[in-house]
Amino acid sequence: MIEVSIFHEDAFYEYFEPYRHSESHHDIWGGIGLETFGNDLEIVRQHNPAYVWTVVDGDKGCDQWITPGMQHVNRVCYLITRLSHQWIDVDFHISHRAHFLTPIGLLRQINRLKHLTAN
Repeated sequence: MIEVSIFHEDAFYEYFEPYRHSESHHDIWGGIGLETFGNDLEIVRQHNPAYVWTVVDGDKGCDQWITPGMQHVNRVCYLITRLSHQWIDVDFHISHRAHFLTPIGLLRQINRLKHLTAN
């Protein structure tokens, strides 16, 4: 069984650096999201899949997740990052209760991500 590493969303933004695609047509997910239909979906399909992520709704409650690749079930939007996810088994938790990592907590998660992506 493959074990998925779970991180806080702050580590995702800091490490993988999602950005607003210059040709996106909608202003979702703080301006960096790409819609799941139309021209935005075509942008995602034409992009290198190793840089594509999907924001999905969680199974229970209001939590969401950022997961590598282009998912179709429970998808909210897509994100494109400057750094490749290299298909590592990782998910980023987005809690419906807003909280942030401390600087040392963020550093620890970044170091874990560096280790995972170095292999």
